[in-house]
Amino acid sequence: MIGAGRILDMLGSRGLRASWYVPGVVIETYPAACERLVAGGHEVGHHGWSHVPPASMAADKEAEEFGLAIESIRRLTGKTPVGYRSPAWDLSPQSIDLMLSHGIRYDSSMMGHDCEPYFVRRGDRVAADKPMVFGQPTDLVEIPVSWSLDDHPHFEFSKTKSGISPGLANANAVLENWVADFEFMQRHVRWGALVYTFHPYVIGRGHRMIMLTNLIDELTRRGAAFLTLDEVQQEFRQRQASTCDDLRSQSV
Repeated sequence: MIGAGRILDMLGSRGLRASWYVPGVVIETYPAACERLVAGGHEVGHHGWSHVPPASMAADKEAEEFGLAIESIRRLTGKTPVGYRSPAWDLSPQSIDLMLSHGIRYDSSMMGHDCEPYFVRRGDRVAADKPMVFGQPTDLVEIPVSWSLDDHPHFEFSKTKSGISPGLANANAVLENWVADFEFMQRHVRWGALVYTFHPYVIGRGHRMIMLTNLIDELTRRGAAFLTLDEVQQEFRQRQASTCDDLRSQSV
């Protein structure tokens, strides 16, 4: 929890709130640290119970753990989470239905755009030798993510049976890329949400904390607004409703 404390201190010094996706087992293991999230006004989102990717679970096991995680967040925050982020960003065929059945309002696990939210489809059919058949849209908002805006691939060294992920990138080079992505969004999108993903044990190390602080300060200088993802999905819905109202008025 050392890295989480450093991040919370830095965010507090700038009056910023963030969205934290915390597995249920982490909430139950470190209750005091997680209570600090709530006290600071941060959003606590659903991130599974055991951090096992849903795609590797049996359907009944995924459903069981989904419910356990919600109850853990309710005990911590006093309310049901509105947002979900899949462990490893690896959804199963059941995940969307589970979210909808539990009242989840947004997901942040997919990569259908780099900076514009959209409504999630359900029931896509994919085959290697046939064109994709798109499913039906739902009321679930997707706030997309990207591996390129995630700290883990850039910084975390890991060695597995399948190979080595070198990580350990120069933090200033990553900072340059992340600022450039925001600049691109400003130039080409009227309204968008760029989602940076940080793991406390990765970004919380000394030189990376300096980089994170510099990122926030530079984005602030460039006019960025910092929102929780719950606030993003609410604004997206409002903008969609306003657009529909405008179209209806033009057709009358």
